[in-house]
Amino acid sequence: MAQHGTILPRHVGIIMDGNGRWAQGRGLPRTEGHKQGLLTAKKIVLAASELGITYLSLYTFSTENWKRAAEEVGFLMNLIPGSLIRELPFYREHDIRVVHAGDRARLPENVVAALSQIAEATAGHRGLTVNLAINYGGRDEIVRAANRLITLGVKEATPENFSAALDIPDLPDLDLIIRTGGERRLSNFFLWHSAYAELHFSDTLWPDWDEAHFQVALADFGSRQRRYGGLS
Repeated sequence: MAQHGTILPRHVGIIMDGNGRWAQGRGLPRTEGHKQGLLTAKKIVLAASELGITYLSLYTFSTENWKRAAEEVGFLMNLIPGSLIRELPFYREHDIRVVHAGDRARLPENVVAALSQIAEATAGHRGLTVNLAINYGGRDEIVRAANRLITLGVKEATPENFSAALDIPDLPDLDLIIRTGGERRLSNFFLWHSAYAELHFSDTLWPDWDEAHFQVALADFGSRQRRYGGLS
């Protein structure tokens, strides 16, 4: 349960920013920052699970990240499948379901295979749902959803049938978006789902994040008045 009576968000999204800068600031290769960021992600997933949060979306690799150096991209594409399979006992222990949002067409076969394996293995879990955004972009998802509706012959889009055409039809709107690393923008993160999300920005680089930082963000969310365009 959350501490001090904090009102919990149902769906939290995290833009995990600062891995490369964390490593470079220590004279290390950027890849070391991604390794450390992976450990941080596990800590926050566990904290979210123990708090009773229902959905956690993690911005793992965006459609724009292909522009980075080939060495860094290759490292990430090798890091992702191994870590997914290695953490399966962790997901089972904590009843965590893992799903994927993003375009699989450009992903390497081993990444797609690992995503399919972990999704199938955890499909029956009823605790926290961890949504991994890999080769994900908000605009890209919206365009792909529109194309799905066209393929189905839908004559008129509605919020309901459009939501059903998105990557994860049962994914609720984001209540809270956290961005670490000092930047103050959404960077194409779940644009459809973020219409009324509360935003929390942290100057701390992602590898330095811990449960205490997460609690600060949740307390910030709990202090907000959410009106959804109406009056309080």
